[in-house]
Amino acid sequence: MASAERALAERLLNFAEAVQDGVAPELSGRLTRMVGLTLECVGCPMVVGDRCHITAEGLAPVEAEVVGFDGDRVYLMPLSAIEGLRPGARVVPIAAASRVPVGPQLLGRVVDGAGEPLDGKGPLLVEAHVPLMAGIINPLHRAPVRQPMDVGIRAINALLTVGQGQRLGLFAGSGVGKSMLLGMMTRFTDADITVVGLIGERGREVKEFIEDILGDEGLARSIVVASPADDSPLMRLRAAMLTTRIAEFFRDRGQKVLLLMDSLTRYCQAQREIALAVGEPPATKGYPPSVFAKLPQLVERAGNGKPGGGSITAFYTVLTEGDDQQDPIADAARAILDGHIVLSRRLAEEGHYPAIDVEASVSRVMPQVVSEEHFRLSQRFKQVYARYQQTRDLISVGAYVKGSDPEVDFAIERIPAMRQFLQQGLKESSPSADSIERLKTVLDSSQNREQAAQPGH
Repeated sequence: MASAERALAERLLNFAEAVQDGVAPELSGRLTRMVGLTLECVGCPMVVGDRCHITAEGLAPVEAEVVGFDGDRVYLMPLSAIEGLRPGARVVPIAAASRVPVGPQLLGRVVDGAGEPLDGKGPLLVEAHVPLMAGIINPLHRAPVRQPMDVGIRAINALLTVGQGQRLGLFAGSGVGKSMLLGMMTRFTDADITVVGLIGERGREVKEFIEDILGDEGLARSIVVASPADDSPLMRLRAAMLTTRIAEFFRDRGQKVLLLMDSLTRYCQAQREIALAVGEPPATKGYPPSVFAKLPQLVERAGNGKPGGGSITAFYTVLTEGDDQQDPIADAARAILDGHIVLSRRLAEEGHYPAIDVEASVSRVMPQVVSEEHFRLSQRFKQVYARYQQTRDLISVGAYVKGSDPEVDFAIERIPAMRQFLQQGLKESSPSADSIERLKTVLDSSQNREQAAQPGH
């Protein structure tokens, strides 16, 4: 009888609190368990993706999201710190759907994964709030990738030309210049809007990227969404989705958007934390299957809109742990992206910046967005560069005899100019037209030699 009386008293207490807060009693639940960052709730019928507030006496409400369920138990993941919560804390669903701020007023601002300002410049006065998830575009209704985009990086413009609406991966280990390259593209690109997502980075790097790499010039035409490493995994996921949603908003207005996300690996690691916390079994090197399902759902949202509309050209950095290009996330990303740019630690250690390994990199849409002459020049550059790399060891020890192979002789002659061509200063912009002209100059003697070798010369 005592237990029945306690249960009745608990229900009456729930009812009184719910009526006081204006929430239907049947929609109010209670916390029963906490394991790691996962909270369990009973008595509150919600579906995956719903949001709620967890309230307890003396504490500010904590926002959480439903990430799974088991029978009548609902698993919640908080968006912020959860210190002070205790069993029996009240769970109240938030009736409003998740909506995020969008609009030109975001330019020059830095926001977190929930769309709240981080830069201390006052509240966001935007023209609209839209759902976090946009509708899926029929792939047959998208415009094809046919126009090149100038990113201001000589090696990319000339040898790995990017198309408007293309999605590329920037593959590199730690400390080889990913963030520097992204900052250069932000300042030098000819895109109308740049949206930058800093997902899971160190807090120090977030501030340094904004102040030192982007600078006032880059920030003025950019929108930055930052969710540092100490944010909850759910907040990091939302930051990646918000970055993409803001880019989609401007694309739907017919604008040319450059989306830079650093990094896709941190996004996958956040999903791994959530999946493992709710009991999903690990599959490939500790990554549950849901990680590989979420990856294309995020990446496929970028790209071209309908013909005559805008575009999202996206660069996703992929952290290859230990410079392992066969890392499961790197492998999965390479399969669903439209090209990959590999940054080499060896080049970075030699002081070669940007440390782009042109042999290991490829832009899959380049043949569709450049002229035949440009494509032929880029292929010739790669052939000569690769020929030198193949005989580099022989040359360095003096084992190669000049005249043994005319192609190697030519590569030795042109390699200083090639290396200079591939390097670029942090504040040096190289538009597409200039990049192609310099490519012609580097290979000019090659063209003359090929013409001389043809019959009739």
